[in-house]
Amino acid sequence: MSNISIIGTGNMARVIGTLAVAGGNAVEVIGRDPAKAADLAKALGGAATTGEFGAVPTGEIVIVAVLYADVVPVVIQYGDALAGKTIVDISNPFNSAADGLAIPDDTSVAQEVAKVAPASASVVKAFNTIFGVVLAQGRLLDVFMAGDDARAKAELAEFVESLGLRPLDVGDLHMAHWLEGTGLVVMGLARHGVGNFDFALGATVPA
Repeated sequence: MSNISIIGTGNMARVIGTLAVAGGNAVEVIGRDPAKAADLAKALGGAATTGEFGAVPTGEIVIVAVLYADVVPVVIQYGDALAGKTIVDISNPFNSAADGLAIPDDTSVAQEVAKVAPASASVVKAFNTIFGVVLAQGRLLDVFMAGDDARAKAELAEFVESLGLRPLDVGDLHMAHWLEGTGLVVMGLARHGVGNFDFALGATVPA
């Protein structure tokens, strides 16, 4: 249904990739370590392939699934290879204690990505409010998205629906800062109010 590339070989890359393949999407896995990328692609099965790190991704949607501190450097390294792509930032910029954000109050990782991405690329914040362990269970979950490009968000929404999830638009890219703050709230709930990581935030519409 969609053609996506995932930059990263960690837990969230594996979970999103697994759901993507199950949803009938074409998946390309890209990692700095080609062996790890190949192993993940093989584990995903289906028609999952691997790509060369730094080369033009085959997917129109490029999910950057790396640690928050590496997101901007990766996008800078790719440069014009991301021209025309929808870049999806899924990171949470937590401080070392995961009780605060490690970025200034007036920005977000996604907004910083938009500053260095090619002008023809579109940046969307998504997936950062869902724990990987919950996403892997295949529940019907809400995926909050923020971005300035309506076309890119519609394209991503179609992909999200193919995963069996519900996309919910929270507004322009400046809202990415608040989605990152919501990720922090989710972490606080896991540690205190809920007491475990087996939950997710969602929206309920009264009948």
